Amino acid sequence: MAPSFHCSDLRDTLALGERLGALLGPGDTLCLSGPLGAGKTCLVQGIATGLGVDPSVPVTSPTFTLVGEYPGRVPLRHADFYRIENEARLFDLGFDDLLDGAAVVVVEWGERWPSQLPPDRLDIRIEILPSEGRRIELQPRGERGRGLAAALASGDA
Repeated sequence: MAPSFHCSDLRDTLALGERLGALLGPGDTLCLSGPLGAGKTCLVQGIATGLGVDPSVPVTSPTFTLVGEYPGRVPLRHADFYRIENEARLFDLGFDDLLDGAAVVVVEWGERWPSQLPPDRLDIRIEILPSEGRRIELQPRGERGRGLAAALASGDA
């Protein structure tokens, strides 16, 4: 069974992201999915904090810029596939260059083009709950993905 977390509000989502960010290292890739407004960018903001990104640097959705890059303990590359029409466009944009192993790569809407993502990654699905809050489910892919999910679920961060 995949580990999952209930986040009552934005603070919980930021805190979970920060815990995850503290676990991440160069070459780690995360794929975030969920409906518009689910809190994907909020989770990335927490991840940025855990990676040591300067808090004065705004971490925003890269929907229109396609990729945001932020220096930290490990650099953070935040990409968004929402507006990408086809896989050839990803190649034209040089997405594969982002996966050079030097940074943490977080992709929103990565489920649109999963063949472009490394097989060893952590997929994270955010669901808006009808009552209140969010359900965040981890779907590890590969050895490193399983290790990250286990560490986050056990509270090692």
